[in-house]
Amino acid sequence: MSTKIKENEPQTKGINVYVLIFSLILFAAALTYIVPAGQFERTEVGGRDVIAPGTFEYVESNPVSVLGIFSSIHSGMYAGANIIFFVLIVGGTFGILTKTGALSSFIAMLSVKMAKREMLLIPVLMLFFAFAGSLMGMSDETIVYVGILVPLAIALGFDSMTGFAIVMLGASVGFSSAVMNPFTIGIAQEIAGLPMFSGIGLRIALFIVLYILATTFVMHHAKKVKQDPSKGIFGTQTAQDVPKLEGKMPMRHKLVMLLFLSNFIVLMYGVKVHDWYITEIAGLFLMYGVLIGLVGKLAPSEIADAFIDGARELVSGALIIGFAQTILIIFNEAQLIDTILYGVAAVLGSLPSVLNAVGMFVFQTGLNFLVPSGSGQAALTMPIMAPLSEMLGVTRQTAVLAYQLGDGMSNMIFPTVGYLMASLSLAGISWSKWLRWVMPFIIMEMIVAIIFLVIAQMIQYGPF
Repeated sequence: MSTKIKENEPQTKGINVYVLIFSLILFAAALTYIVPAGQFERTEVGGRDVIAPGTFEYVESNPVSVLGIFSSIHSGMYAGANIIFFVLIVGGTFGILTKTGALSSFIAMLSVKMAKREMLLIPVLMLFFAFAGSLMGMSDETIVYVGILVPLAIALGFDSMTGFAIVMLGASVGFSSAVMNPFTIGIAQEIAGLPMFSGIGLRIALFIVLYILATTFVMHHAKKVKQDPSKGIFGTQTAQDVPKLEGKMPMRHKLVMLLFLSNFIVLMYGVKVHDWYITEIAGLFLMYGVLIGLVGKLAPSEIADAFIDGARELVSGALIIGFAQTILIIFNEAQLIDTILYGVAAVLGSLPSVLNAVGMFVFQTGLNFLVPSGSGQAALTMPIMAPLSEMLGVTRQTAVLAYQLGDGMSNMIFPTVGYLMASLSLAGISWSKWLRWVMPFIIMEMIVAIIFLVIAQMIQYGPF
């Protein structure tokens, strides 16, 4: 029986994410008639354009027209093309892997071997993803793991949500704590003029607290599902869709899975040593997809058909990425981003000193809706937040901490985050269902963030 996870159709119960995002597009367009346009001058730092503080000025407004609203959707698709095609290629590769039958065989075999120790997998796997998020900035790459962990969790007697959360929350708490994440903390500290990866002690403590919180949250849910499967949250795949294996995996399937595992080893090497990103990773998956098909004894036409079937399952999630990019396109063309930054900086200056760092955190969280890119948000906001923090009596290191927490935590809830929406589509879980399930954890996580920010402000977290 196939273990392919079918795409979550937009017509499922709950909020239709396309309607939600289009409503936000209309709201963004309306703001272009209300909020005045403005801009800061930019300078180049480390090959990136950053804002020059104190250079803001209002400029002539450029509100979006009715036709412009719909044209911006095409522009959003174009802007998000690298991620969109990455998602489709990964989906196609999983289609080939599924067609060989090796993934079904592996999951069923592992479910038999781990039948008495399945709860141990949760903290171990979440620690792996937390390390990957904290040290390598794993985010978009989580998509490829969801296709493995969701059916594995179901085979072990859990549900789709458990498998999805192991990957996403594990990587998220690592990304948020950013012990040595070069794409967030590295860039932000460089722009703020701080020593690279300085202040690591507090971030390690933050990593430990968030990891324990996330693991406890997921294990609590998994235990409830284990005791009463009716409490499980499933996507389009249920326990009946996962095969039960008697005996060993065929040698052909073992070779396919070893080849698939080597893909991740090469991927981690390439990312770490050669700075591979989406284009190289997509090419790697496509290459391994063809190799997997050949080793799995699929005919060339079967490989092509399986790739198309796999990509088709993720079209919905891929299109959402382009729709979400449209909001940023509208704000950029109307030159509203800098106006928002300028206004928020003025508001933060009026807050009581004890709340300044918390105010920065709230701002960075909201901004991540518009700029769901860790490095992009660092380049956009840190040139303002770093000098502003000194005026407010907040250390630059604390300002960086507020940025990384606001950026990382909100990645798990905003529909403008492309890899989240694509991963939900792969798992067959609607965004509204995920939001209801994860919000208690997000609230607890944000309370922890605020506590750490207050501590950072009290101890004058530095070196400066």
